[in-house]
Amino acid sequence: MSFDRQPLLVGELIKLRPLRAGDFEALFRVAADPLIWEQHPEPNRYQEATFRAFFEEALTSGGALVALDRATGQIIGSSRYHGYDAERSVIEIGWSFLARAYWGGRYNGEMKRLASGESASLPRSIARQ
Repeated sequence: MSFDRQPLLVGELIKLRPLRAGDFEALFRVAADPLIWEQHPEPNRYQEATFRAFFEEALTSGGALVALDRATGQIIGSSRYHGYDAERSVIEIGWSFLARAYWGGRYNGEMKRLASGESASLPRSIARQ
């Protein structure tokens, strides 16, 4: 069974689309907020060099998605599929972050539901932070 790790997913609030190299500046503007990473294992990800390494890894992963606010078209975060195991029909979902303006509401839940819904054809998906 194959699995599209970079689908276009559209919800009520957000759209997830494949990450592109040209997204760096807009996504870094979101990621440059130190409070997003304050409790993260890599708390310096708000720094450009550290974030650039994360971004490049995301691009080469073939599974990174950028999150856009459907109302404004603005990039508000990202998420990623990783570790697809066709034999076991398992995929990981995670590496996600959102701009703080979108915390505490319905956006994160919708992002996870869209990603999880896409992987629903698989027997198992693993959520990561």
